[in-house]
Amino acid sequence: MTERTYSACIVAAGRGERAGGGEPKQFRLLAGAPVLCWSAKAFDSDPDCAEIVVAHGPGQADQVYAALGDVRTPVRLVEGGSSRTRSVENAVRAATCGRVFIHDAARPGLTARVLSDLSTALDDADGAAPALPLSDALVRDGAAGIEAVDRSGLWRMQTPQAFHTARLIEAFETQRDQDFPDEVSLARAAGFEVRLVPGDEANFKLTWPEDFARAETMLAPSGPQAAMSVTGIGYDVHRLAPGDGVHLCGVFIACPLRLIGHSDADAGLHAITDALLGAAGLGDIGEHFPPTDDRWKGADSAMFLQHAVKIAAEAHAFPVHCDVTLICEKPKIGPHKTAMKVRVAALLGLDSRRVNIKATTTEKLGFIGRGEGLAAEAAVTVRLG
Repeated sequence: MTERTYSACIVAAGRGERAGGGEPKQFRLLAGAPVLCWSAKAFDSDPDCAEIVVAHGPGQADQVYAALGDVRTPVRLVEGGSSRTRSVENAVRAATCGRVFIHDAARPGLTARVLSDLSTALDDADGAAPALPLSDALVRDGAAGIEAVDRSGLWRMQTPQAFHTARLIEAFETQRDQDFPDEVSLARAAGFEVRLVPGDEANFKLTWPEDFARAETMLAPSGPQAAMSVTGIGYDVHRLAPGDGVHLCGVFIACPLRLIGHSDADAGLHAITDALLGAAGLGDIGEHFPPTDDRWKGADSAMFLQHAVKIAAEAHAFPVHCDVTLICEKPKIGPHKTAMKVRVAALLGLDSRRVNIKATTTEKLGFIGRGEGLAAEAAVTVRLG
């Protein structure tokens, strides 16, 4: 019997600028989950998928892990290359199975039927890929004006594109100095046989801003089985003392102050962590990272929030929004809000537009007004699914 176990290689190293949103589209929220999560979940549901290899951009490993949520299939990360072809090659060389299915992270509508058809086609071909016929008339706008183009024999290519791993690596070797738009083009250049299987209209690629609205409608749950959203609240206080700077919401602010605490005393991230744990029904930060444990002395508070994201995902709770209020007289928060939004969004696996940072004072009243400390409040909304 033909062995059908495969490695899913997801290409998630692009910048996705045409799609808008201010961050790579693979990390943007879509129907309550990051785009990358939808692609990974499709493979996670396929019993033939033995591992998921994600090719990501420089410094994006934390975002990838946060975006994957509660995926149970073993995951391996590799850094992408200078082009799509090089990113795919890095992922394929890291794969451990005899077959590889290469998929765009920005195609969240992958179906089980497409995966099954690819596996069958690959039983007696070098490669296989889903494709759709062209239904619209085609024209070319050239020097002579608009000219009709015969669409017979033309197809719209999709992913995953499936290959025998050793054969695809052979193609990379023989076509070493070239880049290709997809792996079918690479395989054909190497002289391999590639078989087409029927694609799926739901498996379209998120390219333009309007594509997100279309995908949101397709993927968002509705009716009595729709996912529930709940909100958790977090609050934290830390004393201030003379120093050379403070960490707040994952951003270092150089100033003549420091925050006193067992870890780096980032009250913003502590409040967010507590809010997320609360929304997921998982206790509080002190239960998971007790201040009596020397392992957390001076620790980066991002570790706490990353842990909360991970265990919340295991409890099927996925962040969809975060609102933070920093309460202090000093330091000034305004110049650092944007950096804080970006950092918190990365840690939570959210579009930065789903994070809000506010700051206020106590009008010189109380310990905050006297400059003895600062506080942070956070509200994190999660989708339970």
